[in-house]
Amino acid sequence: MFLTLSVLSSIAKELSKGGGTLALVHGNADSDALASAFAVQRSFPGVVVGVPGGLDRVAKLLAKELGIETVEDVSGLKADRLLILDTSGPEQLEGEFDFSKAFVVDHHTRNEKWSAAAMYYCDDSKSSCSEIVFELLKMEGREVTKDVALALMFGMLTDTGYFKFAKPATLTAFSELMALHGTQMDEVMGLVDAEEDISERVSQLKGAQRLKYWKVGNYIVAVSRGSAFEASVCKSLLDLGADIAFVGSQRGDSFRISGRATQAVVRRGVHLGKLLGDVGAETTNGGGGHPGAAGISGKGDVEAILNICVDNSLRLLSKILSSGDR
Repeated sequence: MFLTLSVLSSIAKELSKGGGTLALVHGNADSDALASAFAVQRSFPGVVVGVPGGLDRVAKLLAKELGIETVEDVSGLKADRLLILDTSGPEQLEGEFDFSKAFVVDHHTRNEKWSAAAMYYCDDSKSSCSEIVFELLKMEGREVTKDVALALMFGMLTDTGYFKFAKPATLTAFSELMALHGTQMDEVMGLVDAEEDISERVSQLKGAQRLKYWKVGNYIVAVSRGSAFEASVCKSLLDLGADIAFVGSQRGDSFRISGRATQAVVRRGVHLGKLLGDVGAETTNGGGGHPGAAGISGKGDVEAILNICVDNSLRLLSKILSSGDR
């Protein structure tokens, strides 16, 4: 389906019917995904938040702070419909699901693998899924309680790197949510203690030890291997000086790779979501995401997939250089 507000309105009306909805989010779900699902759970009848791939560290803290109830083993749950939130492709969901009765709401690069869904609303102009869910609640005239507002604001905050990558629409929605309950900025900023724990810091150090890098002109592409906190290690490699970083982990015959790029190279034409989407198509895996933050997961050898990511990045950067954009 095309991106129209009527699709989002139709999804909202389906949720209003009741009868049971299983709201699903991607594996190792972040705060934006959890906040989006929580807002729907509090605003519509009979919604269960399913997290079959678990929550990341900060999302777990958010769930504890706001008392968000989630279910990790959803295999035995029966629901009239599925609502899939903040999930760029089917491969990011752990488990087997009937997508013919699924309604997908996302803000990553559009993915034709969702063509089997009953309805698909994807607005990649939004910095967070929380913004779209806020729009959905307003369409149906649903009350936004204080805890829902806090969750949505925190989702926006974390998905934009604490506004470092925010777009004007994000700030407008955030301001509107603040005004609803007279919320102060420090309430949102201090909602959870998001400081890195020792295991995350150790993962970053190990990632630095294992890194390899390639240089094209003034650009640097770095890769590393790890077993946890791939996204965090990626960001630490950018802090060390990389323009694009990929960090992968292997679990049996499955792999997971996170990618990050600086806003400087994004402004020059790098779009990691599209790049990893192409790698996914090339390797029959699932990849996608934002211009500066993306991921890919599936079956295969992580080292081989990392090499493909690097090769595609180097070709893209060489193309940027050849166009005269240095």
